[in-house]
Amino acid sequence: MTEHHPALTHVTSAVRPALTLYLDVHRTPELSGRESRTAALFADRLAGAGFEVARGVGGHGVAGVLRNGDGPRVYLRTELDALPLAERTGLPYAATNGAMHACGHDLHLAAATGAADLLARTAAHWRGTLVVVGQPAEETLTGARAMLADGLYERCGRPDAVLAQHAAPLPAGMIAHGGPHTPMAAASAALNVVLHGRGGHAATPHLTVDPVVTAAAVISRLQTITSRETAPADQLTLTVGTMRAGSVVNVVPDTAELGIGLRALTDETLDRALAALDRIVRAECAASACPRDPNLTTLSRSPALRVDPDATEAIRSAHTALYGPERVTTWPASMAAEDFPLYGDAGQSVHGEAGIPLAYWMLGTTGRTQWAASQAHVPPNHSPHFAPDVRTALPAAITALTSAALTRLGVVPCPRRDAL
Repeated sequence: MTEHHPALTHVTSAVRPALTLYLDVHRTPELSGRESRTAALFADRLAGAGFEVARGVGGHGVAGVLRNGDGPRVYLRTELDALPLAERTGLPYAATNGAMHACGHDLHLAAATGAADLLARTAAHWRGTLVVVGQPAEETLTGARAMLADGLYERCGRPDAVLAQHAAPLPAGMIAHGGPHTPMAAASAALNVVLHGRGGHAATPHLTVDPVVTAAAVISRLQTITSRETAPADQLTLTVGTMRAGSVVNVVPDTAELGIGLRALTDETLDRALAALDRIVRAECAASACPRDPNLTTLSRSPALRVDPDATEAIRSAHTALYGPERVTTWPASMAAEDFPLYGDAGQSVHGEAGIPLAYWMLGTTGRTQWAASQAHVPPNHSPHFAPDVRTALPAAITALTSAALTRLGVVPCPRRDAL
């Protein structure tokens, strides 16, 4: 049973160095694509635990490999990047550089080093190859594709399973697994749209083609994709998150630029929404007599996250045995997005492998006092007030990842005490 495995009896010794790393990374967050210091810290921790470390994979990506005889090859994936958000938690170790680990990536990577340390020190009790991946640029949904395109699986071997966990506004130490029939995270796409007008003086608007008016029409009409072109049962969100145009009030600008994000629970729904978006943008530009066709650029695209039912059930059983059934629950389908699906069959066009099972679960981070005081006002992920209760969340994150890895690795049975 994994709950009695030697790796899980040494958790206390792994928490302190993991906590030190967490506090350091939390204070000094780095944005997507700029994670050089975070990657170096993570790589050094893995090297210190005896892993062979590859650096600079797909940008600042890190992959540590620990070979331990014949057996399955199991990947543990974590993330390195932070969000462009000013922290407002008031914590003594809060970041002050305008970036913030508001999605728990600092917790994830600290837990991954803790699990790597525990498994390395108890290698006599399991067999196989452990690969611990520090992925850059998850927040922009580009890092997984970059690492895989840079030959992650060629460098470290084809995985027999890829595992990951993610912070969530649940009570600290609670685990939530996905169901067998619903995605854990949505398919998503981010686009940049440039509308071309004809600028001029505000006193002679009839001589211009105002791209701001066109942008307003586009924004209004795009809402009908959700309300009139998508079945109510097919969940879809469409957000125009940015709109940029002009610099002064007495000049009609030449262009207007929109940043648009879409999320859907199925890839098919997302495909239909993207086709409708393209049609609407082009039609509104034609209606405005824009002098040029619009430019639509896909910045990122990520498929829906569906976990492997067999791997998930085994890991859920291990977590239930370890924590008790009251601390393990089911996670409903979510409109959050991840690029983690690309490590499995959804990324076959990138990495060339098929049949790779994925397992992914949510990890509670809210302290007992805060949860009891007001569940309705627990700061969610991506909030400037997001603050995991690291004292309770980190030990659970380490043991959750370690026990999950042991369900996929070849475990050497521990001798019975009465046989010694």
